Amino acid sequence: MKTRAMVLFSGGQDSTTCLAWALDRYEHVETVGFDYGQRHSVELECRPKVLSRFRERFPDWARKLGDDHMLDLSILGQISDTALTQGKAIEMEKSGLPNTFVPGRNLLFFTLAAAVAYRRSLQVLVGGMCETDYSGYPDCRDNTLKALQVAIALGMDQPLVIETPLMWIDKADTWRMAQHLGGPALVDLIRTETHTCYVGDRATQHDWGFGCSQCPACELRRKGYDSFRQFAA
Repeated sequence: MKTRAMVLFSGGQDSTTCLAWALDRYEHVETVGFDYGQRHSVELECRPKVLSRFRERFPDWARKLGDDHMLDLSILGQISDTALTQGKAIEMEKSGLPNTFVPGRNLLFFTLAAAVAYRRSLQVLVGGMCETDYSGYPDCRDNTLKALQVAIALGMDQPLVIETPLMWIDKADTWRMAQHLGGPALVDLIRTETHTCYVGDRATQHDWGFGCSQCPACELRRKGYDSFRQFAA
């Protein structure tokens, strides 16, 4: 039985929900984050605050929550010409993908997380990737991550498992998952402490959280929250 997990934790809504999901299931959970020169680097400031709130507000989970790891992946930002790593307008490209797509990002994230997990004797990697409500990123697809799981397990010679609890649900159901796992306290934490906005707007607060309300990440988060509240009323 697998009892030790590592969550790819950015400080955003999805990874925070996945952290709660993992803490609800595993006996020991650690977190890993990546500084890759992201334009919305404010999320890196939110990470320790969210982890602190978990320890303060959820004592049962606090006992399971282990070390946090932050990895310098600045080389990814240096080789990426995207709207998430450069100060350019967010738009669609000829490929059909938005220019917020950072090639290789999730592949590198999981590979490096696996290296840390190997050293820490962690058996499960948990990520907030989703193929239902997403921007079409190919490295978020279920098939991509299944193939990556096989490669990592072979390369590490250990059966590391990749779990993606949000893969087949939309943003409204992500809010509902948070409600189910941690009640209003977790929903409120996600609203007030996490960050998703690609532009990095941390000055404007809405019912669903902080953000510019215009970028794709804000739009998905807002629509999901509105649907969640509508059916919860």
